[in-house]
Amino acid sequence: MRVEWASGDDSRNLRDSATKLLRLDQELGMRNLLLNMNTFPDISVYDQLWLGTHWMPGIVKLPLERVVLINNRHRVHNQLAIDSMLALVRPFIKFDIQFFPNASSGMRWLSDFSPRLHEVMAEWDAVHAPDPESVTRFSRPGI
Repeated sequence: MRVEWASGDDSRNLRDSATKLLRLDQELGMRNLLLNMNTFPDISVYDQLWLGTHWMPGIVKLPLERVVLINNRHRVHNQLAIDSMLALVRPFIKFDIQFFPNASSGMRWLSDFSPRLHEVMAEWDAVHAPDPESVTRFSRPGI
């Protein structure tokens, strides 16, 4: 599952959206999850506390095998917030979690460099705004 924030700088729906995402992950039994934090505004202290105490305990109970967190190196605030939330649940994490600067590199790792990756990225870009990284890196078939 690939998730990106679509509300710009408005994070008023964060808790409701996070709760729905957790429920959907539980229903579908997702094994792989990509969260693009580059599209998310800076996480407030209050939301960090809520996510750490209410959402993270549910995430670590999912049957996840791989989690990709996309966070550009310039997004220091969210990187620190994510690190502190992960620290709360680190002993309970059973899945492999990796950080990548952009969705295309995270998708490569998540898909085990599948030959279908170009097709999957093109499908995502057809519905959403194209990721400049994916257009550049996957412009040639078979890459």
